[in-house]
Amino acid sequence: MLKIFLVEDEFIVREGIKNKIDWQAHGYEFCGEASDGELAFPMIQKLKPDIVITDIKMPFMDGLTLSKLIKKEFPWIEIIILTGHEKFEYAKEAIKIGVAEYLSKPISGNELLAEVDALAVKIEERRKEEEIKQKYIAEMKENYLKERRELFQHLVTGDKTLPELLDITDKLKIDLSSMWFNMLLVGTQSLEHANNEYSNYLIEIEQRLKDLENGKDIIVFDRNLEGKALLFKADSVEELRELQDASIDKLEKMFAEYKEVRYFGGIGVPVNRLSELPNSFEKARRAFAHRYFVEGNHILDGNNMEQGVYVENDDFNISNIDTKQIDRTKIKEFLKVGVSGEVVYFVEEFFMDLNKSVMESNIFRQYITMDVYFCVVDFVESIQQMSKDEIEVLDMTSGVLFNAQNSIAYIVRIIEQALEIRDRAASNRYGDVVEEVVKYIEDNYANEELSLNLVASHVNFSPNHLSMIFSQQIGQTFIKYLTDYRMNKAKELLRCSNKRSSVIAQAVGYKDPHYFSYLFRKTQNMTPTQYRGGKATEGED
Repeated sequence: MLKIFLVEDEFIVREGIKNKIDWQAHGYEFCGEASDGELAFPMIQKLKPDIVITDIKMPFMDGLTLSKLIKKEFPWIEIIILTGHEKFEYAKEAIKIGVAEYLSKPISGNELLAEVDALAVKIEERRKEEEIKQKYIAEMKENYLKERRELFQHLVTGDKTLPELLDITDKLKIDLSSMWFNMLLVGTQSLEHANNEYSNYLIEIEQRLKDLENGKDIIVFDRNLEGKALLFKADSVEELRELQDASIDKLEKMFAEYKEVRYFGGIGVPVNRLSELPNSFEKARRAFAHRYFVEGNHILDGNNMEQGVYVENDDFNISNIDTKQIDRTKIKEFLKVGVSGEVVYFVEEFFMDLNKSVMESNIFRQYITMDVYFCVVDFVESIQQMSKDEIEVLDMTSGVLFNAQNSIAYIVRIIEQALEIRDRAASNRYGDVVEEVVKYIEDNYANEELSLNLVASHVNFSPNHLSMIFSQQIGQTFIKYLTDYRMNKAKELLRCSNKRSSVIAQAVGYKDPHYFSYLFRKTQNMTPTQYRGGKATEGED
């Protein structure tokens, strides 16, 4: 029900407009009245009416001044000015302000009601257009999230210039202006559902992590399966550290609510240029990779992590070696869930757990390198039958065991190769999942409730994970694929049937024919009627 507010200094006129028109019977709420603009404006600020009817000549504040204030703060409010003055300058000023109607007194109740009714149609049309626009924005949110993930990659790889980054952030409406930056990487793992792609706990945590973004000093980026990245911004290093400490405290309190979830975080080093964010990210990722070597929940500062694993001057002493420290389970775990960008950090950490002189011993260097080799081969063969090329890539070449650095470089290489083989195998497995999703779309595209969340639940994946693998496998986001599929079905019906657009809209999953027409025009650059080639009847859409 639209709300009407009246501003009129003449009591008799005000009472007549208020009481002689049965506003409620005509679908309106008479929400308030005032005798002048000065009294009216604070009431309008509070009540936010849809239509204001105001006299032009009033004491304290006239109707034109009031109209200026209203349009400045509430441009969507429609204004009708009533006046007994025929001065052209008044009418000219009213048009300039954006007043909807400029009516002469006296005016009958029916005449005024007719003008209000005409404005109501205009308001409802505008509201409908805004609802359609917001629905489209909501449906296309998946594309927006994909563009944000791409922005994050640009930030941490440094492959874009500052002007290029600012163009992207302007488009995404993200403010990166600041004096100092730092990055926190956060990941979670369900302890109860280790083999389940879809955990309610993790979905809830994911949303709570997103909600940490405030648009001012914390920006949250999605890292797909690796968790979230929090980008902190501040005007000084001191403010940055305060912000980080407060955020980490908030995170630890939040995670304490989920006993069935393990969390881990790595924080980078403060930098004062966007171009230096890759350095902050590298420090954060080094700390984040430490999760394979510790139990429990931790958020580590990458700036405090030890660097390097080589000590040339220590004499090797076999009595210093604790063979229990050579833990193959860590390698196996990393081969299962690690990512290629963390291999170097993982290998460094793995050897840090051993006596520093281990790799200076030919015997133990050969033993450890061969142990890792067989661990990698066992893992790859458990995934698939190894090809001749893959065996050759993993085979040791001359010089691998010649010194510590060659051995470690070899270990890094074969683990990276194993992850590549694993990811290819996973891609094939995901291919079956995506094929199931495509089939589900084909069978259910007419259901308006069909969404990424619904399909993710059907295939037992998190929406975020499904969005990522669908984009990788198909080359476009889920919502774009669904929209294109529906539009193609609609075009078939438009060309091959005489069904009305409203019927076709429902047949392809859109109950609201106005939204269907908006979406069709947005994606096809023409209306459904134009696509049909002018065969539709007048007013069909």
